[in-house]
Amino acid sequence: MISSYLNKAQLSVNPTLISAELEKLEQHLKNTALPDVRWQYQIPELGEGGACSLFGYLQDEPFKLTDYIKSNEQTQRKLANLQSIVSYIELQTGVDWYGIYQSTNTSEGKQLLKLAYHGAPSRPLFSLTQAFATGSNNVQVALSNKGRVINNVEQYLAQGGEYYTCDPKVKSEVCLPLFNLQNDCVGIIDAEAFNNDFFDEKALAVLIACCIKIPHFLV
Repeated sequence: MISSYLNKAQLSVNPTLISAELEKLEQHLKNTALPDVRWQYQIPELGEGGACSLFGYLQDEPFKLTDYIKSNEQTQRKLANLQSIVSYIELQTGVDWYGIYQSTNTSEGKQLLKLAYHGAPSRPLFSLTQAFATGSNNVQVALSNKGRVINNVEQYLAQGGEYYTCDPKVKSEVCLPLFNLQNDCVGIIDAEAFNNDFFDEKALAVLIACCIKIPHFLV
């Protein structure tokens, strides 16, 4: 399972570290009470054409997950487990922002839908198109199935890398794919930090362990 994920996502992290982190995550999910589900959340205003968030400016109306997924006992439990994983990531790594996205069919085509997160408000949907991928790390990962570790965003941008800037304080970012049992990409996770060189092998092991578990709880 771990080797398969690393090969598919083209990542080089010690499998033994990931295995240990996966065991710790399993214990957390088994022994921790499920949190409340955030069925709606504030999102930023979008700039001209809807391509870029206006950081610091929030829309009056909250974004509602119920516009995209059904609210029932099953989805309630799955989303609660995802929120529990979000809290676990925050506790274990100290990231400043972390989000879980699922590939979802919408009236505007296939998009990445943000199901659970920690940190500042951010856009809820990313269009899964090659055009959007030219400026979006998240979409590039979802379409390519390849994980990305950026420990210096400024340097990455200077080299022409695809990147969607939401919070200008972000200095490091990791974006990783989520795979189902058929090894299809069904979403991504995004983790951000306000310091350069934040994502060492230990932090990556925690993130990858969660990526292996998260698809069980996608809705």
